[in-house]
Amino acid sequence: MKKLIISIVALFGIFNAKAQENISSEPKKLTFDEANLVSSYYKQDGNNSAVTGGIGTEKLTDISNTIDVTMVKYDKKDRKNKFNFSVGIDHYTSASSDMIDLKANSSASHADNRIYPALNWSRENESKGTTLMAGVSFSTEFDYQSYGANIGFSQKTANKMGEFTAKLQAYLDQVKLITPIELRTNGSTDGEHESYGTSGRNTFALSLSYSQIINQNFQVEFLADGIQQTGYLGLPFHRVYFTDNSVHQEALPDKRFKIPLGVRANYFLGDKVILRAYYRYYTDDWGLKSNTFSLETPVKISPFVSVSPFYRYYSQTAAKYFAPYQEDTAFDDFYTSNYDLSKFDSHFYGAGIRFSPKNGLFGIERLNMLEIRYGHYTKSIGMKSDIVSLNLRFK
Repeated sequence: MKKLIISIVALFGIFNAKAQENISSEPKKLTFDEANLVSSYYKQDGNNSAVTGGIGTEKLTDISNTIDVTMVKYDKKDRKNKFNFSVGIDHYTSASSDMIDLKANSSASHADNRIYPALNWSRENESKGTTLMAGVSFSTEFDYQSYGANIGFSQKTANKMGEFTAKLQAYLDQVKLITPIELRTNGSTDGEHESYGTSGRNTFALSLSYSQIINQNFQVEFLADGIQQTGYLGLPFHRVYFTDNSVHQEALPDKRFKIPLGVRANYFLGDKVILRAYYRYYTDDWGLKSNTFSLETPVKISPFVSVSPFYRYYSQTAAKYFAPYQEDTAFDDFYTSNYDLSKFDSHFYGAGIRFSPKNGLFGIERLNMLEIRYGHYTKSIGMKSDIVSLNLRFK
């Protein structure tokens, strides 16, 4: 384990050396602030795959690795500029996606990789209590590409106890039109060498929040979003079976407007326990409504070790276009058998343990935090999953 940690630290050697050099010689140069390496393993199972019309395996595994590095620079006006670069790489295998071709033992859809880099910048004027922010992102996998950008602004109150933030985000996506094998009209049955068309999907979101420090023990934040989506909003390889057993592609409207509203509260019970509560109400013009409640309680066991049990409850109504296997008819204009749009309840619970010794971990001073988390997720419609993650922070 120690050899693994030492090899990871080598990735950040250049940043650490640069930080030491800048601190001792010129404080307004770009300096290393921190880096995080997060790895996770996710596994799920269920029997409501949208690829096969709402029935069939949902088995999926995903291995994810992300790294983010934050650099800081104070400019001539003593404003704090933060530059954050992150990149993630996921590798997943999906039994349900393999069923795009029902006769294939293992097609190109069975496994894929997703790469998603992002670059974000913020500039804080501490004397005025203002912060400007902007960023760009990109995500690519075999059948989906996404380009993202965001800009934002925040303003603290005169007494620095409250802060208002507004952020505008845009995502311009392209969906590769991979249809179920039996619905292809060009006669090709070779999914690996077939040429596919694409269709666009655009998402624009305005996020508003206000946070307030009530007193030294209690903090609260209110959140509101307005999200507009246009374009191809389904997935072309999702099947829908009608009552006459005929098979069709999922058909959904080309517009969707979402409104999530939330509140977050943190309460400090002395020096050792924190209560972190969150509630969100969601509604959209597809008829889906949901409620989310979560609670996490970090408990400090020692000055350098803490555990964080957590629980999240989620409940939603069905979208008006959802119907199970073989319940749609030709009279329906829109239809889907994707159980993510069905009525269900879910529970997600688990715990994390964090180590943050004063002099670093494994004798490595800059490795100042290691956290391991495990969560188990269940849906009332039968799907279940497990996730375990490891987070290393270098400061």
